Amino acid sequence: MALVAMGMGFAMQGAAAVPGKDSVAAQSAAPLSTQEVYRLYANRSWIWKDGSGYFPAKERRFVASTGAGSKGSYAVGRWFIIDPGKLCFDAKWYAKGGASSALTCFSHREKDGVVFQKREPDGDWYVFKHARAKAGDEYRKLRPGNYVEAHFKRIEARLSGSK
Repeated sequence: MALVAMGMGFAMQGAAAVPGKDSVAAQSAAPLSTQEVYRLYANRSWIWKDGSGYFPAKERRFVASTGAGSKGSYAVGRWFIIDPGKLCFDAKWYAKGGASSALTCFSHREKDGVVFQKREPDGDWYVFKHARAKAGDEYRKLRPGNYVEAHFKRIEARLSGSK
């Protein structure tokens, strides 16, 4: 369904997957602990090319919004951590064409201070955060606070007004 693709395509934007050396390095890396994954995401927004997702610690609620105008969508659900090193969010995505549920998960591993990430189940490992974070690291797109709310409310209002 196009809605699911729209809702799930967001998180990998900007993450340049390089299958070769990153995949090899990640295979010998150790999965992050539950606490390490929690510290990466709790009370932070993951900023995407056309939206963001917010991971508040309270009740582990997950909210997100992407796109604009008639192509806007928003999500409401929960985020959770599965050992070893896996972050998941299970959300219902709402768009002009209807609603659809999606479960999205990312695995995390670390070696020598470098954190690798891959989208499950079929993504390629890539460097999520270098030992000394670099400007292009996906990790830099995780920012403290809620960057979702205003955009989320605009899209939610627009979609409920179109029914």
